Amino acid sequence: MSAYMETFRGVVYPWNCDHQGHMTTMHYVGMFDHAFWHHISALGFTRAYLEAHHGGFVDVRDTLEYKVEQPVGSLLVIDSGLLKVGNTSITALHRMRNAETGDLAATSEKISVFFDMEARSKMPLPEELRARMVANIVTRDD
Repeated sequence: MSAYMETFRGVVYPWNCDHQGHMTTMHYVGMFDHAFWHHISALGFTRAYLEAHHGGFVDVRDTLEYKVEQPVGSLLVIDSGLLKVGNTSITALHRMRNAETGDLAATSEKISVFFDMEARSKMPLPEELRARMVANIVTRDD
């Protein structure tokens, strides 16, 4: 099993929060989205690769769990790993932690389908990248 890889670092700014002082859902989603693209790029799905193969990813399910509220000024880090590699999809787990306290702030478990951007339909994950993806499979407890 491989270790999770760091895929995002950021800070909670006042404009990331609502009138109650909570970081809003749209900013959690945005940070997890940044982490997703860094993660798949590290697995070989770079922008150049996707363009050359007319490929992309479509999220079909994203389960967010909020664990510990993060106030303004919190330094956040996200690490990512694959839970499953299928024929046309991947299941990734992204874990957001407070970089100073180590508290698990939130998680995003995302199922994403490899997509033919021209045909507008799913397509098989490329065999030439499968070994790298399988080597990145983690468990929730890693």
